[in-house]
Amino acid sequence: MMKVLHLCLANFYADNLGYQENLITKYHKKENFDVTIIASCIDYDSRRGAWVLVSPSEYVNRDGVRVKRIQYKYGRNGLLSRVGKMLRMYDKTLVHIENEEPDVIFIHGAQFWDVKQVIQYKRDNPEVKIYADNHADFINSARNLLSRYILHGIIWKHHIRRLEPFCEKFWGVTPNRCDFLRDVYGISEHKIDLLPMCADTERVNLKSKDIIRRGIRQKHSLDDHDFVLISGGKIDERKNIHNLIRAVNQLANPNIKLLLFGVPTEEMKDEITSLSDTEYVRNVGWIDSNSVYDYYLASDLGVFPGTHSVLWEQAVGTGLPCIFKKWNGMTHVDVGGNCIFVDDGEVNTIKECIQDVFDDKSKYEEMRSVAVTRGVKFFSYEQIARVSIGYPECSASTV
Repeated sequence: MMKVLHLCLANFYADNLGYQENLITKYHKKENFDVTIIASCIDYDSRRGAWVLVSPSEYVNRDGVRVKRIQYKYGRNGLLSRVGKMLRMYDKTLVHIENEEPDVIFIHGAQFWDVKQVIQYKRDNPEVKIYADNHADFINSARNLLSRYILHGIIWKHHIRRLEPFCEKFWGVTPNRCDFLRDVYGISEHKIDLLPMCADTERVNLKSKDIIRRGIRQKHSLDDHDFVLISGGKIDERKNIHNLIRAVNQLANPNIKLLLFGVPTEEMKDEITSLSDTEYVRNVGWIDSNSVYDYYLASDLGVFPGTHSVLWEQAVGTGLPCIFKKWNGMTHVDVGGNCIFVDDGEVNTIKECIQDVFDDKSKYEEMRSVAVTRGVKFFSYEQIARVSIGYPECSASTV
């Protein structure tokens, strides 16, 4: 049995969500690989929308994957501890890797100091295969001079360049994250490829779509003929959800409704609550990652007028036509006409785009057809999980 070790040490690791580290490991387990995750002690409380520091532990998650949370170097408190957290230095990283004796190591983000311990393990065990993905881009990272030229331009670049000769492939999870690997870290083009974030394949229950649709619509007092928009996630100012709600309220069309899910930040909480208190909005609050797919199946159009999140790929992978804000290097969610890109997240722009889609029934049906026939197949973790570790040997661009 092949042993696959996933390292989630560059950032947080949270159980039972719909992130790449949750779903690739799930489908590796379904392939009957022996799968372990070594993760940081940073967890995410999705109900509160906050990061939390937990104690080191070892347990089996709901997918049957063993998880080992390891301690930051220099303990939990004090100046050295803060340095350890900032640079992502861990206690006995190499020992933990050696104890697992992996055949394959998949690194979820190589921006951590102890990547040198992975290199050491590869030197000692040349037969092991290493793959790494990248979630950093110029939208979520390197947004000031210190981050761009010191943290990413010197520190992480040095560590990732050291890893390059030992790594089979560097995966960018979006096209602009592929560019970031090349332009910021200097990784060779032939080592970089796209490994898109996807939908949880077994949760996309198209055969039961009509039943799911009726149930959710009845629950939230939505008629079958309502044109239901959906959006949500972590609701901060950059997601422009507040502008979406304003746009829907200004349309004031009794047949256009918005399903909103997720938790607003403290700064946005009062505004979102106030704006949502209309007949055109159904604010359902937090829902678990599995339920998101059912809510997508119950809806007619996804609208995401702000910064990118994995919810974009999940929506396309559920066969949902969408409106997205245009970002350089994010056009991979267009699989041939399933979506429309808007230039900005302003109220009038969002309102006009929604109205155009609502009025042009033939255009909408074309978007929906492409989303179902192409989006569901392309954005599937069942396939991508195999591609991620070269099993079978192919490129994600051929999926």
